[in-house]
Amino acid sequence: MSLKSSVEKLPGYNSLVKPLHLAQALKAGLRYDWPAKKLRVIAVTGTNGKTTTCFMIWKMLSQAGRKAGLLTTVGWSADGQTLNPQYEHMTTERVGVLNERMRAVADAKAEFLVLEVTSHALSQFRVLGVPIEIAVFTNLTPEHLDYHKTFANYRKAKLKLFKKARFGVVNADDPNAHYFVDEYASGDIVTYGIEQGDLRATDIKLNASGVEYSCDDIKVKTQIPGRFNVYNSLAAVGVGQRLGLTDKQIEDGIYSLEAVEGRMTRVQAGQDFEVIVDYAHQPDALQKVFDSVGEHKGKIIAVHGGAGRRDHATREPRGEILGRESDIVIITEDDSRDEDPAEIAEMFAQGAEKAGKTRGKDLLIELDRQRAIAQAIGLAKSGDIVLILGKGHEKTILRADGPHEFEDIKVAEALLGK
Repeated sequence: MSLKSSVEKLPGYNSLVKPLHLAQALKAGLRYDWPAKKLRVIAVTGTNGKTTTCFMIWKMLSQAGRKAGLLTTVGWSADGQTLNPQYEHMTTERVGVLNERMRAVADAKAEFLVLEVTSHALSQFRVLGVPIEIAVFTNLTPEHLDYHKTFANYRKAKLKLFKKARFGVVNADDPNAHYFVDEYASGDIVTYGIEQGDLRATDIKLNASGVEYSCDDIKVKTQIPGRFNVYNSLAAVGVGQRLGLTDKQIEDGIYSLEAVEGRMTRVQAGQDFEVIVDYAHQPDALQKVFDSVGEHKGKIIAVHGGAGRRDHATREPRGEILGRESDIVIITEDDSRDEDPAEIAEMFAQGAEKAGKTRGKDLLIELDRQRAIAQAIGLAKSGDIVLILGKGHEKTILRADGPHEFEDIKVAEALLGK
């Protein structure tokens, strides 16, 4: 284990470095002249769905002729048109990079900025000096507890965004919704959901090419599949209505998003089975991926692994989900960093065994991620689904000796091309 990771494990480390984070945020804000002060900022937080929700809002605004910047896990845009790849392995970038990019958005004369915001960013003052016009809450399940220590602390960090915002858009179906709604006792809020909420999805149709539903007079259709995209698009509807867009502008804008890289991305090279790449890397997100491909004729072959220096407590539960929902599980590496990938894989394997999988039969361990993906594709037959999970859009894999170029989508494409 490196000296840095050892120091980070010291009791009270996160509190001790808060003044440093604050100083860095002040320095960056001053250096770039507080670039967000003239932007109308729409900030999205939650455990899952943040990136896709941001992209839906961004496309909706762009299609309506409203110039908007975008800063997300997958990529960023200053001019509302050109999407630049995100190479950093974090959602809300380091505060210097974040301010540099916000300055680019402001200099491009954008009206809006759609910003994906994490609990780490909120705890570390990265959005200091960023005025939030609309805050969006997608959902909340346990994550980053290695950093926040308790779920209550994690939720408290997310709530900081809503304390800054002038208007809230909240998923009413999430069990934690009331904490976020309570920030808007004055009623300056809209809620959404399937079971409850001001904006309710009805007549829902789910298929392989997307979702369709009605929300009062708005007929929503997406080009991205998955029940969770009902919620993501409902959040976009709430934002669009708040900003005064017409029903048609909302409908056309949401439908115009063809895909988000690494989010339920289908890799097609003429094969007679499905290959899907997704960023899911914590229990709730994994479960939602499996739920979204639940109706199929063939087997599910899943490739997944865990990142080093991240919450150990999720590893065995994730393995158990893989074991329960997949016909064949292949455990592999992720961003192992300075942790032993074999030890990480063992935690996942134990979870898969709890779900009934047998090593060497329907539970395989291949620590080289490229070979693991090749193995999954080699095992697939007509009608099967290969799920490559955990890294999604990422362009590198972080090993003990540093970053190495690696993209799940490109690796799968190359293997299928053979």
